[in-house]
Formats: sequence, C-alpha cells, structure tokens
Amino acid sequence: MKKCSKSAHHSLTELNITPLLDLAFVLLVIFIITTIPPVTDLDLKLPTAAKHLKDPPRKANYITVQADGAMYLNKARVANASDMLQTLIGLRTTDPDLNIIIRGDSQTKYRQIRAVLDVCQQANVPKVDLATEAANGK
Repeated sequence: MKKCSKSAHHSLTELNITPLLDLAFVLLVIFIITTIPPVTDLDLKLPTAAKHLKDPPRKANYITVQADGAMYLNKARVANASDMLQTLIGLRTTDPDLNIIIRGDSQTKYRQIRAVLDVCQQANVPKVDLATEAANGK
C-alpha cells in the first residue's frame, strides 16, 4: 500500500512565488505613491525675513619695519619695542580681537621682524599676519 502518490509528493516540494511577487509589486506601488513630493506649483506669497546686517569688517593695524630699523604703528613712528608693547596692550584692551599686519621692507633684517613678532606675542595679540607681495616671475 502506497502512502502518497508521486504527483502529490512532487507538488508539495515546489514553491509558488507568484503571491510573493504580487505582494512585492503592491508594496513598491505603495512606496512610490507615498514618497511623491508635495505639490509646489501653487501660487504662494511667502513671508519675508528681516535682513541681518553684517558686522563691519575689523580694522587692521599695520606695523611697518623699514630697512634702517625704524618702526611705525599705523603710520605713527614708534621709538622702541617697549613703547610698541605699551601701545599694543592699549589697543588690545579696547579691541580684544586685535588684528595686526606686519609689513617689512625686503632689505629688513630678520631679527627686527622677529622682535616685532615677540612684542605682538607679549601683548597677546590673537591675529598677526605678515604682508607679502606676489612674485612677478612666470
């Protein structure tokens, strides 16, 4: 006596994926419909925001060192490094975000520029830059 027929046993081992594909397509359509961006072609007058005024740019202070060692702070001659230190401390107290640009002649000795950098460091100047010009070479 046979427990099951050959055809019944064969049909139980096959997997019918048609309902799974139908479900996948339905989910895909639902996903596409729900993710369509909202309509933006309607005429709307949006409110305007108040304009934020930009902060005025910081005034840069220039220290100029000439080839003969003469130093100038904003076109005012400074006798020596200690006078420059006191002036920079005064500028630093009025403007905590002090910006200094050091301009040195190309013939100026490096020790003079280094002395000015030391004075700026002693005065706790946060922004110190060295001014240069672009090279004329090709």
